[in-house]
Amino acid sequence: MLDLSVGKCRFVLASTSDFDPQAHRRKIIATKYPNITKRYFQGIGEDVEIIKIEGSVELAPLIGLADAIVDIVETGNTLRENHLQVYARLQPVNTKLVVNRLALRQYQPQIKQLITNLQRADQQSGQSNLIKE
Repeated sequence: MLDLSVGKCRFVLASTSDFDPQAHRRKIIATKYPNITKRYFQGIGEDVEIIKIEGSVELAPLIGLADAIVDIVETGNTLRENHLQVYARLQPVNTKLVVNRLALRQYQPQIKQLITNLQRADQQSGQSNLIKE
């Protein structure tokens, strides 16, 4: 319903400095986001093994659990702190207002008012970043 244009991040492929993304072998990729990771590697025609893990994903290449990771990055500080570098940017991510179709039918006036209030607040802040979709 609305692109809130906040929480801007990106999905990245990251690993240690000795990682070779061009190596002709099946790579092991650790991630919290297996579907996005699968789509990315299918899109570039590469067959990889995907390991779904939770917690500190950035540790996986450091301890030898995976060759690389796919994770969400905002500033990149955590990657740098763990001596990882970005090898590919997969896609941008940000916050959107999503409304269930049934809820939209049941609470249309309230939802439309919420959208109006968000747009008004955005205009008052001077940013005008909200985009209706």
